Amino acid sequence: MRPNPIPTLTHWGLPPLLGAISVFGFAPFGLFPLPILALAALHVLLRDDSPARAGVRGGLFGLGGFLAGVSWVYVSLHEFGQMPAALAVFATLAFCAYLALFPALALALTRLPNLTASVRGLVWAPALWASLEWLRGTLFTGFPWQSIGYSQVPDSPLAGYAPILGVYGVSWLAALSAAMLALLFMPGRTRLGRSGLIGALLAIWVAGAALQNVGWIRPTGAPVSVTLLQGNVAQELKFEPDHLIATLDDYQRMILDSRARLIVTPETALPLFLEHIPPDYLDILARHGRANGGDVLVGLPIREPDGRYYNSMLSLGSGPVQTYAKVHLVPFGEFVPWGFGWIVDYLKIPLSDFSAGAPDQAPMAVAGQQVALNICYEDVFGEELIHALPEATLMVNVSNDAWFGQSAAPWQHLQISQMRALETGRWWLRANNTGITAILDEKGRVRDLLPPFVQASLHGEAQGMAGLTPYARWGNAAILTLLALSLVLALGARRRVSTV
Repeated sequence: MRPNPIPTLTHWGLPPLLGAISVFGFAPFGLFPLPILALAALHVLLRDDSPARAGVRGGLFGLGGFLAGVSWVYVSLHEFGQMPAALAVFATLAFCAYLALFPALALALTRLPNLTASVRGLVWAPALWASLEWLRGTLFTGFPWQSIGYSQVPDSPLAGYAPILGVYGVSWLAALSAAMLALLFMPGRTRLGRSGLIGALLAIWVAGAALQNVGWIRPTGAPVSVTLLQGNVAQELKFEPDHLIATLDDYQRMILDSRARLIVTPETALPLFLEHIPPDYLDILARHGRANGGDVLVGLPIREPDGRYYNSMLSLGSGPVQTYAKVHLVPFGEFVPWGFGWIVDYLKIPLSDFSAGAPDQAPMAVAGQQVALNICYEDVFGEELIHALPEATLMVNVSNDAWFGQSAAPWQHLQISQMRALETGRWWLRANNTGITAILDEKGRVRDLLPPFVQASLHGEAQGMAGLTPYARWGNAAILTLLALSLVLALGARRRVSTV
């Protein structure tokens, strides 16, 4: 008799399917309950697994999720980095497999023996999940993309915890919610009972909704008029010599058409070193900024006399000339990690050897505001940005998401910025080459945006803010302390059980 294939499909096919389903909780879909429900279903599926089996199936869950959510890495490598297709496929699979190791480890350790159901579900498993997300966002310069906490902004009640505990705190509460739901479907596995679990779950979500109404910060001064430029320069044309004049002309025209006090171009909008840009071109921009009573922020690479060069922003206008140099660089895109020099032979990425700017650079004094800048990938690392607070009244992110083509990545990037707005309690201005260019308020709400892949200017107003959210005061220290205490408490309970 042939074996029934259904159990095999359930055991090994369902975890990656659940992982793929969880991606619909992130932008652009925004069905925020799905990642929690998918993780809850995985806990039920793995309830009787050994640690090794749970680890493998947890890894399959992660692999399904990352292949569905971040496989746009292939677009960057092959279509724009010109890596051979077969090698780009391998590199994308290897990258997603590496990311899947973190949920694999979390789920394997979740099945540690001698843990009661209550301790495992309510203390151990959620703390493990959030801790491994933090580790993924830190190790080897970090890749926190698609942390479950990002799926909960801005519509989920759990977003109310972001100004207190940051994205990893929201991830912890999402994982806790998933564990509680799983326990509801595993009768007899907890002493709390169904009513206790439901009551605790409702309390977490109701409290999160109430926290969204707390005013952690306050407005300061009058709103400032802003224009965010979206040049929509195709990545394959961006550094082509024949297209440079058209790029310079387009951005000059868009800047001169604006009457806003603060005008912002995207990352490397001018794809020439500063010394190669005609001085009269920059003078025209500076005079226009002064005529508007404000400043123009221009993205371009700046090279030092010693040959080092930086991914930078330059201010021109009423204030003194100021610069910002990107600090957290993208591996392989902006610098080559030690030991991977051979990969340069397979990638054709211009300006791929940037130097990192000094950490803790002060905000720019422009357009009557204190503006803290970050460039592209830097806004994925929330704790690295809070050094600019409380001095900064506005936050500006400039990006070039053309590298990701027509994938979900630009929308995911916008969602990440929404989390940063909640954490910092500041309006965020996003100027992106091909989109998504947007104005976000301090609650992470999108006030206005431009559709992707159009050349346009986004005109609006932004309100400067003062004060500090709890997260801006202590960064990740609070949630990491909470996670450490939870893990120690669970291990202590395990030792007590094992000696009974």
